[in-house]
Amino acid sequence: MTPSDEPGYCVHCGQPSPGGADHPACHNPRTALEPPRYCVFCARRMVVQVTPVGWTARCSRHGETASG
Repeated sequence: MTPSDEPGYCVHCGQPSPGGADHPACHNPRTALEPPRYCVFCARRMVVQVTPVGWTARCSRHGETASG
């Protein structure tokens, strides 16, 4: 990870957020179950696929993440 790849954005709204954590505006019970919509590293909108067993989210620059 390079210095520019440090987490710094909210995964739900794409706004700056220290450490990539949810900031208060997006921290509620509803968002806890939502897949990420924005890349935590660059705030780009991700391609998200939701299936019955989980989800995958792909950033064009930083790759794919999936539910665990």
